[in-house]
Amino acid sequence: MLKIGITGPESSGKTTLAKALAAHYKTAYVPEFSRLYLEKHGPGYDEADLLEIAKGQYSWELAYARDAKRLLICDTDLLVIKIWSEVRFQECHPWIERQLHLHPYDLFLLCKPDLPWEPDPLRENPNDREELYQLYLKALEDMNANFFEISSLEFEQRLALAVSSVDRFLGFAG
Repeated sequence: MLKIGITGPESSGKTTLAKALAAHYKTAYVPEFSRLYLEKHGPGYDEADLLEIAKGQYSWELAYARDAKRLLICDTDLLVIKIWSEVRFQECHPWIERQLHLHPYDLFLLCKPDLPWEPDPLRENPNDREELYQLYLKALEDMNANFFEISSLEFEQRLALAVSSVDRFLGFAG
């Protein structure tokens, strides 16, 4: 089974893309654990909460993998939590770093923040999405990760680009 992380800044279309990809490939998709966690505990959080969010996301990945068919599509990933932690607290818990290294994603789809910002009480970075995008890009390059950049204002084009990228990674397209 291949694990695909849908990554990138807030309000860059990760959830919509993850659900559509899972439907396209008829496989499981892992929801964003942080949303459930913050809805339950409130939008105030500290470093310890980010570790709990990372552990929850990882455990969901393991659980949803049982229903996956060849691909596991992850709406957000541990890289999101790593960058979130580094931006908010200037450090990342070693457990998160270790899991990224020990249980890597096979492919990342990096969503560009070229969609209009959608306000949400759990989102907090409307004005620095491009700077955050550059942090994701650098992190993926530093990790020597397999990734494709996904961009377009039109959802159908975004999905087509994502499907083409996954197919290319799987060796189905040139």
